[in-house]
This record gives sequence, C-alpha cells and structure tokens, in this order.
Amino acid sequence: MTDLEVLTIGRVGVDLYPEQSGVGLAQVRTFAKFLGGSATNVAVAAARLGRRSAVLTKVGPDGFGEFVRSALAEFDVSPRYVTTAPTLLTPVVFCELAPPSDPPLLFYRAPIAPDLTLTEDEVPWDVVDEVPLLWVTGTGVSAEPGRSTQREILRRRACRGHTVLDLDYRPMFWPDADTARAEIGWMLDHVNVVVGNRAEVEVAVGTADPDAAADRLLARGVRLAMIKRGGEGVLVATESERWIVPPCLVHVVCGLGAGDGFGGALIHGLLSQWDPQRIATFANAAGALVASRLACADAMPTSAEIEELLCG
Repeated sequence: MTDLEVLTIGRVGVDLYPEQSGVGLAQVRTFAKFLGGSATNVAVAAARLGRRSAVLTKVGPDGFGEFVRSALAEFDVSPRYVTTAPTLLTPVVFCELAPPSDPPLLFYRAPIAPDLTLTEDEVPWDVVDEVPLLWVTGTGVSAEPGRSTQREILRRRACRGHTVLDLDYRPMFWPDADTARAEIGWMLDHVNVVVGNRAEVEVAVGTADPDAAADRLLARGVRLAMIKRGGEGVLVATESERWIVPPCLVHVVCGLGAGDGFGGALIHGLLSQWDPQRIATFANAAGALVASRLACADAMPTSAEIEELLCG
C-alpha cells in the first residue's frame, strides 16, 4: 500500500521573480529564485496543510533540477518520482509582476519541457492504483509522449477515489484552442472532480458562463465542479446542489499561484470529507492568501492562516 495521500502529475520549474517592482523585464537588475510549476505548487500546498504528497514530473540534468529535488524535500513533498530527462533543461519562468493580479510570464521550455516527456515506464503504477487522490492537469496532455502517458494513467485509475482534473489551460503550450478542447475534453470522461476558471472552462466545454459550464461538466459524469470567477467568488456545483462562495478581499501582491493554493486546499477538503461548500470556502481563502504574497510554492498557507482569514 502506498504511504501517500496525494500524487500530482505535471509541470515543475524554477520561477524567477524581479527584486525591483514596477518595472519591466528589460529594467530588472536582479531576480529571486523559487520553486514553481502548477502541479508542483499544488503538491506543496497540500503538504503545507499536512497531507502526504508527491509529484510525478521530470527535470533536466542541471543545477536547477537539483534545486527542484531539494526544495521539494524542504517542503515535505516526496521527490521520489522526479526523474531526469538527460538531454533537456529544467524549465525556467520569468515573471514581470505588472499588473500584479495577472502578471505576464515568460516560459523557457524549449524544445520541450521534461515533464511533457513522461513515459509509462516512469509511472509508479501501484501509487496510481492506490493513492486516495490523484491530480492531473490539462497542460499534461499538450504534447507527446506525456499526453499518451497521462491518458493511460487515467484509464488505469478508472475514476477511483478522488481523480481531479485541474484544467490549467495556458495558450502558449498549445497550437490552438480547438486542439486543447479536444484533448482536455477527452479527460473529462475520466475524472470525477474538475476545477478551473472561466477561460479554462470555455476551452474545455465551449462556454465561459459558470452555470452552463457546470451543467456540461456534470453531464459528462463529473461529480464536483468548481469554477473560479475571480473577484466574483467561486461556483460550486454537484448534481443536486450549487452555491456561490463570495470572494475574500485581500491586497493583491501577485496573482500567480493563487489557483494552486486553491487546489491544495481543495485536496485537503476532499480528503477530510468536508461538504462541497465548506471545501470551496476554505480553498477560496487559501487562494486569496497566496495572492496577497510574493511567489508560489513559498506562499502556500497553513490551516491556521486560512482559518484566521475566514474568522477575520
């Protein structure tokens, strides 16, 4: 039996944040280095909330790859399933921090990111079978061989336990929206929880209207849909009920990673067997706290911090 509660699959990288605020990348003199990548941040966020997590991903044979493994261990996320692509480089992402709510990102993932070269031989199939919560992303099917590997993971998983899809749509990783819709759409039939924002659900199911999107997700067999609406809160939908969870008001320092903080809290709520409204309220507060801080993995909140914001 696996000792893990959570396995996330997908992006990892090194985030470089400017140490000078209010200027473009051309004017920045120095950067600070942080662990990043959506699936990795989610695993960190879950670990910060006390969950035993690991991330299945790949890095390059370089110093940044060493940094990823050591940073994961420091965050109490198991690095045992981080393998190495010998001819590729660990991805690097530069963030501009302007505007702070939606900072522009510059990805260095050429010719392909190592995490998208994941093969079936590198998958811990016993963990896929047994882990209580499996987390996959839309980005993970944006290229081969990662696409076929993640498809086989979902076939093997067969929606057991909590099988969660983070839509995680970033246009720069796809040739066009139609291709993304087809590939992400396939995944909808093999998961039971879906989370994403309005732009992401539009790509996945063809509408940005949260209620209409929820209807289409539930019709595909999803049992819980969470659609993030930015400053308008979160729509939570099941077959029998739906709620709007209002936003938490914070001063936004950097919006990056807020969705991943939401994801880690969603994981904690699912594993705690909370009701959907409580999960969304807790996750919404977690995302708000991350948005009020700089960085992604380093910004993930504790349960006490989330409860303090909710009580306050």
